[in-house]
This record gives sequence, C-alpha cells and structure tokens, in this order.
Amino acid sequence: MTQRALDSSGEQTPGSPRPAMIDAGAELDPVHPVELPPSGHPDATGLTTAEVAERVARGEVNDVPVRSSRSLTEIVRANVFTRFNLIIGVLWVIMLFVAPIQDSLFGFVIVANTGIGIIQEWRAKKTLDSLAVIGEAKPTVRRDGKAAEISTHEIVLGDVVELGPGDKVVVDGTVAEADSLEIDESLLTGEADPVLKRPGDPVMSGSFVVAGGGAFTATKVGREAYAAQLAEEASRFTLVHSELRSGISTILKYVTWMMVPTAIGLIISQLVVKDNNFKDSVARTVGGIVPMIPEGLVLLTSVAFAIGVVRLGRKQCLVQELPAIEGLARVDVVCLDKTGTLTEGGMDITEVRPLGGSDEAYVHQVLRSLGSSDPRPNASLQAIIDAHPAGGEGGGKGWTVTDAMPFSSARKYSGAAFTETDGTPSAWLLGAPDVLLPDGDGTLTEIEHLNEQGLRVLLLARVRGELDAPGAADGAEPTALVVLEQRLRPDAGETLAYFAQQNVATKVISGDNAVSVGAVAGKLGLAGAENTLDARRMPTDPDEMATAMEENAVFGRVTPQQKRDMVAALQSRGHTVAMTGDGVNDVLALKDADIGVSMGSGSEATRAVAQIVLLNNSFATLPSVVAEGRRVIGNITRVATLFLTKTVYSVLLAILVVCFQVEYPFLPRHLTLLSTLTIGVPAFFLALAPNKERAQPHFVRRVMRYAIPSGVIAAAATFTTYLVARHHYAGPGALEAETSAATLTLFLVSMWVLAIIARPYTWWRIGLVAAMGLGFLIVLVVPWLQDFFALKLVGTTMPWGAVGIAVAAAALLEFSWRLVGRRFGA
Repeated sequence: MTQRALDSSGEQTPGSPRPAMIDAGAELDPVHPVELPPSGHPDATGLTTAEVAERVARGEVNDVPVRSSRSLTEIVRANVFTRFNLIIGVLWVIMLFVAPIQDSLFGFVIVANTGIGIIQEWRAKKTLDSLAVIGEAKPTVRRDGKAAEISTHEIVLGDVVELGPGDKVVVDGTVAEADSLEIDESLLTGEADPVLKRPGDPVMSGSFVVAGGGAFTATKVGREAYAAQLAEEASRFTLVHSELRSGISTILKYVTWMMVPTAIGLIISQLVVKDNNFKDSVARTVGGIVPMIPEGLVLLTSVAFAIGVVRLGRKQCLVQELPAIEGLARVDVVCLDKTGTLTEGGMDITEVRPLGGSDEAYVHQVLRSLGSSDPRPNASLQAIIDAHPAGGEGGGKGWTVTDAMPFSSARKYSGAAFTETDGTPSAWLLGAPDVLLPDGDGTLTEIEHLNEQGLRVLLLARVRGELDAPGAADGAEPTALVVLEQRLRPDAGETLAYFAQQNVATKVISGDNAVSVGAVAGKLGLAGAENTLDARRMPTDPDEMATAMEENAVFGRVTPQQKRDMVAALQSRGHTVAMTGDGVNDVLALKDADIGVSMGSGSEATRAVAQIVLLNNSFATLPSVVAEGRRVIGNITRVATLFLTKTVYSVLLAILVVCFQVEYPFLPRHLTLLSTLTIGVPAFFLALAPNKERAQPHFVRRVMRYAIPSGVIAAAATFTTYLVARHHYAGPGALEAETSAATLTLFLVSMWVLAIIARPYTWWRIGLVAAMGLGFLIVLVVPWLQDFFALKLVGTTMPWGAVGIAVAAAALLEFSWRLVGRRFGA
C-alpha cells in the first residue's frame, strides 16, 4: 500500500509515519525493505517465513476474493434467465413445431442479442478486474524483521501490519505500536471524530488512519474479518440508482400489464372465433404477441453501459459501478480538491523569508533537518529537501529527531523536536500561517499578498515547550516564511473550460488558504475564482450554507466534516453533486456525494468509497466520463423510442384485430424482418454513436411522449391499409396479398420514425437509413426472399395505396413530433 501523509497546509500527498528516532543526516531508501529497530513489542519484527508457511497450511490466510464484477456464471444467468426471454422461449418452441423456420427467426435474434449481452459484459468484467488489480493497494507487513508490501489476500493471522496516514485497516487486529495514531471509524460507527489508538486497542477493518502511524497485529483474517464484507460491498459491480434502468423497468412493468390481457384476447380471437387452419392461427397469434415485448431495449442498455466501461478502461478510468457513467453525465455541480486535481503533486520553493531577525543560515539548517528526518516526505517537505539537500552548505548533520507530531486536519500543522549538534533541544512547527499566527499579526498582511499571487506559504515557528503541550502553537515564535509555488496541471484549464461550456458549476474546496486557492483557480480560468470564502466563516445553517455554496466558487480552510456538509447543502437545493478527492479527509464527502471520483494514487479509503477511480491521476479524464455518460443516456433515449413505438403499435393492432374480428395481418417472419431493419440493426449503431446532448431528467415521460403518438399513427395507418386491402383482394392468396400491403405501410411508417430519430443527419446516419430501406427493397424484388418472407405485392393499385397511406402517416408523424417538441421541449 502506498502510504500517505497530509502536508502542513491541509492537502494530502505521499508520505509515511516517522520512526521515533532517526538521524537527520542519514541516507534512507524508502523503496527497498529496511531493517526495523526494536520497539520493545514482542511482535515488532513480525512473523518468520516458516511461521507464515504454517499459517497458510492451516488456512489462516486472508484469502477472501474481492470481486470487482459479477462472475461469468452470474453474467450468463442474468442475461439468459429473464422474464421476457422465458416468454419468447416458450413461443419460440411452439413456433418450431407449428410453422416453417422463417417464422421462428425471432428466437434466433434473441439468442444473438443475449449472446452479445454476455460477451460485452464479460469484456467489461475482464477490463474491470484487470484495472482493479492495477489500482489495488498493497499493505506493508513485517516479516523476518523487514518491511515489505504484499497483496491483501497474502496477509496471515499474526502478521504485523504497518499503518500510515490514509491507509485502510484491511483486517481486524490489535494495535502493537502507536505514534499519535488516530483512526477514523466513521464508515463503521457513523462517528466522524477520529479515535486515538494506543497499544492494545482493537482496530477493525474498514476504518482508516487520519493521522500518526503505527502497526497492528492481525487477529482476524479471511471471512472472519469485517473486511470480508466491507471490501466486497465497496468494490462490487453494483447496480446503484440509475434513472435509465429504473425507467426501463417501469416501462416493462406497464408493458407486461398491457400485454397479458391483449395476448389472451388475441389468442381467443385467432383460435376460437376465426375458423382458420390451426397452425396458421397459432403462427399469427404468436406474431401478434412477440413484438409487444421490447426485450432488445434491456439488452441494448446493458451493452451500451458495458461498452462504456471498456472505452473508459482504455483511458485508465476504473468504473466501479456501471450507472456511475450515467450519474456523472447528470451532474450539475463538481466539487474539486486543489492539490492533485488542479495542481500536480510537485512543488518548488521560490523563497525563504526569515522573520524577526532570525539567522538565515540557521533557518536553512532547521529546514534541512526537518526534510532529512522523513524517509518518505510529502510534497511540501520534498520541495524543502530539493532546496536544502542533506549534506549541503550549512550542515544539518548530527541533529536527531526526539519527537514528531503528525499532521491532522484539525490542527493544520505538523511538528518535530530535535537534539541539535551541541546538545541543545529545539522543537519546531511547520504549517498554515493563519492558524499559527494570532489575528491581526502584521505578517498576515504580507502573507495575504503572496496568497493573492497563487503562492502557498508555510510558517516555520519555534516551540519553547513540548510539541504536544496544550496551547503549544499559541506561544510559538514565528521564525521564517517558506514560500512555495505549485505546479499547475497543464490540462486543468481545458477541463474547467469544458465544464463551464456544459453548464456544470465548479466549486474548488481546499484545506489551503482561500485567497491562494482562488489565485490558482484564476490562473486556470475558473469563472468566479475571485469569489472566495474562508470556511471558518462558513455559516452552519444548512440553508445559509447552500446559499454560500451557490454564490462562491472557491473555499479554503475546509475541514473534512465541512466538506461533507457542503455536499449535503448543495444536494438540499436539488443539485446532483460529484466530488473529487484523493485524501483521507475526502472520504466522507466522497461517500455522500452522488458520484465520488478518486485519484488512483489516493488513499485506499478514498478508492474504496468512490464510484469512479482515475488510475492515471488525471483530472482531464473526467470530461471523457461525462461524454460517455451523455452518449449512453442520449442514445438509449433515442432508441428506446424505436422499441416502444413497436410495442405501442403491436398492442393496438392486436386490440383492433380482436375488436374487428379479423385475422392478425402478420406472421412472425414479417415482424422479425421489420424489427431487424427498422429497430434492431439501426438501434445498435445509434446506441454507440457520439452524442453530446446534455442529460435530461424524466426518461420515461420523455420517451413515451414520442412513442405513444408514433405507435398510434403506425397502428392506424397499418390497420387502415389492411382493411382497404381486405376489400380490394378476394379469392385464394388474398390474405397473403393483404399482409404484404399492410407490411409495406408499416415498414414505411417505421422507417420514417427511424429517419426522425436519426437526426441530425450525418453521412453515416443517412447511409444507415438508406441501407435499411435497400434491404427491404431487396426482399421485395428477389424471388426466393419473397417466398422466404411470404411477401409479394400483388397488382399496382393496392401497393401504391399502401404507399399513399404511409406518406399521410409520415406527415402526421412530423406534425405530432414537432407539436410535442414545442409543447414539452426536446
């Protein structure tokens, strides 16, 4: 596991807990295993290789598999054993016995669609699983007296696991060592306040470290540990709320209610009332029932989501929950952390300003000692190390760390105590100036000017007493200002501009000084960056907080609990909120946001609760996620209209047939041909096409506004043609001629619906519609296809009459769609 530490200005960056006693001038290698100093605890050196092997042999290993997706068996079961596949499967078997194979083609289409659904979700599963392995955090354990990173499933009972800020406790255990160890158990208990842990205290998997460091001995592993359930829930291929999924389920529920009585009436009409050939009556009954079921819509939605996951996976974006793609497309407020999102992790020191006549050489020596004392420094400390390398001019060797105070979000500073070369003790704090300095201090004005330039300023202050003494910071002597410049992400400006163009409000929420954050945001072109607010003056009333959130764009000195409250305040105003973050202090806000987005280099805790993990740590990937979500939502809305138009006209045709006591005009082969050319094939291409339309709410209402009038017009036109043809044709073969005329009208009307949905036209959309029309024309002119599909236009009067009725229906369609568009909007 990559250990994390919070830097002294409130942001989260790579680091680790400090050992209790380290030579500040020693050269340390944080990559390779190091010999561990004795700590007095019997388990300090961890298990031996032989002891690990014994425990593995006894099965005392944390071998619970954490799945990022459904298993292959579950994928097959979910795609095959559906209510509609059962209905169609029964009808298919019946048709295989009573009709030619061409009347059973609809069954093969379902097999193909189901197969596509399984293959696509299997591809998505493999993508997710491979990305989950890339993003998997590895805890550090002690074995044979050395620290080494291992996979979570390799931990055995009795292992000593090290902890640092941001690390998640992966198995249950007992604290063996604690250095100001603070653990947040909010994900388990709901209590937001961190708990100070001492040796002997229990720790539970699922909690995470917010400050300090230490180690614990694993007492419960595998299925006995709480992590077995928590990790499964955190990274499962879950189906969270999705308006598309719930909308389609609602539609299918109503379709089922309509289908059952209509199908019963149709069966009675065709088998009892009409004295026809039994097999032909069964075929026409099935032909009336099958098209009522929009089964392809469910599969196509799953395929669209799955392909979206694969596409984003190629961009190193791990989508832990499929509908998160849709959710981010509906977001209208994005809350961003500054460090790691707008800025890169690296920083550079631009200036060190001694205060109060402090000796400059001595200040440099203090900074060198602070930097050299940490084997894995955070970004701020790394900048200090780069500017003041160990062994450089001024010495710094011989200083020994005697105490260390880790950073906490509540304090906004860290500290260390030393014994200097001559034996003199000294203690120092490094942190936020506006926290360490009293209000009204003249230095704050100087700092304000630096913050306005987008610079980060840390205060180095000397403590006269103990580091952890009450009020130690209050009496600290300001010694120097450390001025740092953050490296802006080169793609952050374009990303902010994208959100602005999409009318998505951006809120920058940071632990840094608000003015400094605002200056950085201003450099990147964030609209409203000048509207900053110090979160210490943020109103606590939720309604007033919501107003403050809407009026301002940049917030500084924000505590973890405030981040959570800010998300809740925005949600109370009806906003759909996305929260990005990589630090432990972002976890609660990420969990409460509608969509949580974590950086791949973030803490294990943030990755566990986020729906989307950017493994490449690039904020610029977010527009791709938004675009993918909009493509899915917009295209599924389009093709849903195609599917439901068919459902509406199928139900209405069945009702009209029952009311008029006539034969059902179509055999299954006719509707299979129509569905393939006007719905199945074009819907697949349209569902995967680019689409930048802004996501709109009320999916069901918007689809049905167009599907109902389209279905009514198609049914009326088709049945009109059928009735006219019944009067026109007589004698043997009349029914086939009537069916062919009705099929021509229905095809032309359905093609016009497709032509409307395919707008705005591009070369490939025009080609798609034309290809479908050409396909039907080929069926009409090729003799063996005429026989196969039982389609043959007789004479010229009735076929041209069918075309005329279809043209009138097309004009009605145009009028109704424009009327709905003007009345309700797009």
